[in-house]
Amino acid sequence: MIDQSPTGLTDTFVARRYFRKFETITNHLPRVAGVMEADGHLSRHEIVGLTHYLAQVSYTFRALSLKYLLTGRETGRFFGSLAIDRTESGFPVAEEILTMANDAQQADRHLRNMPSEADLKKEMVEVIVGKREVPTKLQFALSQRLYYEELLRGDLFWARNDPEVQWLGNISDQRRRFLLHWAVYDSQLNLPIIYLMELEDSGKVALPKDQRRWPEVQAHLMAQSLGALKLVTIATGFDQDFNDLHPKRLRRFHVGPMYSSAFTAQTGPLGKVLSEARAPEGHDWALVWTEEELLSEQVIEERQGWFSSVEREVFALDPFAGRGADSGATRMDRSIILPQRPYQVLEEMGPPGFSTVRKFVVSPQGRVLRY
Repeated sequence: MIDQSPTGLTDTFVARRYFRKFETITNHLPRVAGVMEADGHLSRHEIVGLTHYLAQVSYTFRALSLKYLLTGRETGRFFGSLAIDRTESGFPVAEEILTMANDAQQADRHLRNMPSEADLKKEMVEVIVGKREVPTKLQFALSQRLYYEELLRGDLFWARNDPEVQWLGNISDQRRRFLLHWAVYDSQLNLPIIYLMELEDSGKVALPKDQRRWPEVQAHLMAQSLGALKLVTIATGFDQDFNDLHPKRLRRFHVGPMYSSAFTAQTGPLGKVLSEARAPEGHDWALVWTEEELLSEQVIEERQGWFSSVEREVFALDPFAGRGADSGATRMDRSIILPQRPYQVLEEMGPPGFSTVRKFVVSPQGRVLRY
């Protein structure tokens, strides 16, 4: 039986290899999004919203790598280690993201009480030359300073990333099109989840300028951003609560899980593929990318009060084998991003269920090709 408790990366070099792996993966994700745009799968507006969050995920890993730079070294205090979800997502557990948000609130105070980077480096030289010792405690102090500086730069992926809005155009004088995007770090799945919603606004005041509706919309969407909720539940609730906002398309992207023979113990075909591939360090990984999409197929009029009516959306569910009712979506697509060597083994093994999965293959030169 596999232990499903979070695993702490307690060795210095193991932790650094983990962060290098995620640096490689997150650097490829915008290229994957670019291939999707070139294929017509994502629009320019959607790319802007999506890549914004992918960049934030990358910055978050950079900040955590600084925080845990001296993992496993004697730093003079108990500091702990990065906790990752080894059996399910391969990502840090949600508590790490929550702790980072708390650190960010106090980063300025910490930095005021710390020596400057120049002073710390000067002290390191004195210890190395004068005492002929490794200045581990000073290295730790510098890593923490750099961590708090990274937090102050902001633009990180938090547990909650509140909705933002992009104008897509006017349908008429009283009807506008907007794209809303927001994201969460799901505490049950330990994964970044990104949402995109296209809607039409028939209100008197444009949604971003409406001081009553916009805060309500933000609060409503964040409260409903749970991985366990079906898209049709989220969209129907939104449609019912806002009579002059009409959701036409809702998409949800799960960034992960990440599989790696060095760090994770997920069961299933991908784990076996990576084991058989025996790829060199830096090429022994695979990232699953799941997209759910819900589309409105028609509009009906619903009576409201004695003399008025409101529009309600009827959403299209996947008609094949009842999957739509189960998934609550019009369609669901799964993709895998992986280096060449694991991809070759995947094709050779041909495990069931992978023939319809899109494969984004990363070449040694960093190019991303879709198969």
